Amino acid sequence: MLILDRNWRCRWGEIDIVGMLGSELVICEVKTRMGHGHGSPLEAITPTKRKRLHRLGELWLAQREGNNDRVRIDAIGISISPATGEYNIHHAQGI
Repeated sequence: MLILDRNWRCRWGEIDIVGMLGSELVICEVKTRMGHGHGSPLEAITPTKRKRLHRLGELWLAQREGNNDRVRIDAIGISISPATGEYNIHHAQGI
């Protein structure tokens, strides 16, 4: 994947990573959690958040006068063990 932007912000929110994979614009949300007290990182990405990310992707494109019918929302969840510092990374495509 070609990374086009990181931590892009506008008044309606932030996109952690914007990339292109072939002809698809990929909007990627990154969530990190220490332990499992509040659930997994990916559980924090609600349907409302997914909808907002899709809209932010459209705004990102409009700002660059771009046009792309294929926008995909991905998520990367990082779980860190507080005891050992070990981590697990999960990449969910097309959430």
